[in-house]
Amino acid sequence: MADTRDDDIRQESLSKALAERYLAYALSTITQRALPDARDGLKPVHRRILYGMRLLRLDFQAAFKKSAKIVGDVMGSFHPHGDQAIYDALVRLAQDFATRYPLVDGQGNFGNVDGDNPAAYRYTEARMTEVAGLLLDGLDEDAVDFRPSYDGQDKEPIVLPAAFPNLLANGSSGIAVGMATSIPPHNVGELCEALKKLIDNPNTRDRTLSDIVRGPDFPTGGILVDSPETIAEAYKTGRGSFRIRAKWKKEEGARGVYQIVVTEIPYQVQKAKLITQVAELLEQKKLPLLDDIHDESAEDVRIVLTPKSRTVEAEILMEQLFRLSDFETRFPLNMNVLDKGTVPRVMGLKEVLQAFVDHRRDVLVRRSTHRLEKIAARLEILEGYLAVFLNLDKVIKIIRTEDEPKPVLIKAFKLTDNQAEAILNMRLRSLRRLEEMEIRKEHADLTAEQKDIRKLLGSDKLKDEKLIEEVKAIDAKFGAKSRIGKRRTQIIEAKHIDKIEALAEEAVALATAVEKEPITVVLSEKGWLRALKGHVEENDSIKYREGDKGRFWVHAQTTDKLMLFSTDGRFFTLDCSKLPGGRGNGEAIRTFIDLPPDADIIAVFPFVGGRKMLVAAETGHGFITNEDDAVASTKNGKRVMNVKTGTEAKVCSFVSGDSVAVIGDNHKLLVFGLDEVPEMARGQGVYLQRYKDGGLLDAATFTWKEGLKDQNGRLFSASELKEWKGQRAQAGRLPPRGWARNGKFGR
Repeated sequence: MADTRDDDIRQESLSKALAERYLAYALSTITQRALPDARDGLKPVHRRILYGMRLLRLDFQAAFKKSAKIVGDVMGSFHPHGDQAIYDALVRLAQDFATRYPLVDGQGNFGNVDGDNPAAYRYTEARMTEVAGLLLDGLDEDAVDFRPSYDGQDKEPIVLPAAFPNLLANGSSGIAVGMATSIPPHNVGELCEALKKLIDNPNTRDRTLSDIVRGPDFPTGGILVDSPETIAEAYKTGRGSFRIRAKWKKEEGARGVYQIVVTEIPYQVQKAKLITQVAELLEQKKLPLLDDIHDESAEDVRIVLTPKSRTVEAEILMEQLFRLSDFETRFPLNMNVLDKGTVPRVMGLKEVLQAFVDHRRDVLVRRSTHRLEKIAARLEILEGYLAVFLNLDKVIKIIRTEDEPKPVLIKAFKLTDNQAEAILNMRLRSLRRLEEMEIRKEHADLTAEQKDIRKLLGSDKLKDEKLIEEVKAIDAKFGAKSRIGKRRTQIIEAKHIDKIEALAEEAVALATAVEKEPITVVLSEKGWLRALKGHVEENDSIKYREGDKGRFWVHAQTTDKLMLFSTDGRFFTLDCSKLPGGRGNGEAIRTFIDLPPDADIIAVFPFVGGRKMLVAAETGHGFITNEDDAVASTKNGKRVMNVKTGTEAKVCSFVSGDSVAVIGDNHKLLVFGLDEVPEMARGQGVYLQRYKDGGLLDAATFTWKEGLKDQNGRLFSASELKEWKGQRAQAGRLPPRGWARNGKFGR
């Protein structure tokens, strides 16, 4: 018997065949495996896991079920790609060190930050978290479209309603064919603020949003050391990277001995591998300042670093570790997502937030429309019931006497088929008078609700208000005031690249065997600089050039950085080990820094770090800045205070206490609270005191209860200063009797 099968043999170019099939594979990988949907932030496997758990009724209040049961149901009904792939995805959703806001509540061994594997799925149990419940909320109300599952036996949602901004909150990563995605997790409180801003004003600028969403918020904490400008640019373009460092502290011991304790490590760094890496560097003698490393972690991370000696600077030791090990890493930002679930493209922060808002608006419209349909159907039935109560005897007679009462009822009372069917199915107990009252009440309530929903659907403003209410509810549950919502990753805006480079220079100085020795830095009135050996008290034996005299006398160490503040609002930084020696009259300060001819130095001090300074100008403007923000890396200095043309900076003093005292050339004194002065990295500041004539003479901070000293050393108590206490930007009044003639404060 001849073979009747048709031979489907076609001649085709191999390159064309491979290209077509590889393109199909690439598209499948991009859309079905590697890239998340911009709307719910999930890949298909995660979406199917959550939907499968919902069908098993595993909400956050339900009892746990075996992970094997969940994996089996998801694989059998929705995701036929292997049990291990599903379980790995489920595990990651449950790991609180991998997912900022876990979607799965796991019970059992789900792995740890050391990199240990989780137990097999037959040993672990799981259920959804409250966050996952928010992602699924509305599935029964026609909020999203469904599609057939792979075998056509079931249906699965194309996207989840997603009442939670999951894409940015939990982040995502994946590698497809020819493209990849890498999105770090963020703080929900900040995302909610940005969403409210964007809903209220769709034209909100990218920089405004990046000022609200200040940077990633990793579940493992750490410190983000990039500048705000770098972060803003990354969020605007959707591409960039974030520099994450371990968080550490210095624990003092007896006799000056100390140890460094690392309490948080960068995201996705395995603690055990990190310790092994540092141990290998020690063996290779690449960490000359470190003696030992050991792990004392329990539930929290505690890595202990022991320096070679107590003279080693902790900051320099950590800087070496940051440069050589995974105590510092870079997390890439590549917000490559599926726009509306179909088109892969790189989005900026604003576009991602807008995609979430648009999706939630669509969900709101669909749920509202679905509810209207339900209300309309119910009102139809209720109106039929009311017809029964108005003509009860006639209805009963028809039902008792007619063989086919339904068409008779429809004709007699002009009912619909649904109404007639509902009346015939009504129980006799429903004919009581109380039931009629309840029906009328339900009818009135549903009619009012119907009116409100129609009003909502017809008004963009009401939709926006509803969306903002939803965002506020998320913020209340998972924002900054909640247990899980507090920001974990610290953002140190004060320590910009200048500070990091300064620490690197210190490390280099140490490597070139710069010994730590005491010195006394002397800067004369005419700007001649020198460093005397040892800590020398100010005396007349020090000689100056003819017509010159001493002005600044500062005790420091050879390993210190010397900070100088000039009248044009710039800070300069010098290496104390490179200052000219004490023999002779020193060298001109302008050979070390680019100080303009019309500018002068008004403050000199050794850099310590972490201190706050009050800077003020002749115009009466001033603000508080961090010492770390003032470190300069070039001879040109770093401008911190914007000084108006024709005026000068007059004051740079360290902040202590709770009050500010300001006095002008007109000898009027004003005292006000320190909290009225803003803290800034750079700017002109605000008015501390206003003047009709002259300008600012001096400014200082002090503790109100302890009183204020003038330059003669006399202490004026709080009771003596009551009349001078006011608010910032006032004119003040003449100082109390006995005040120093030159008007200045004591330091």
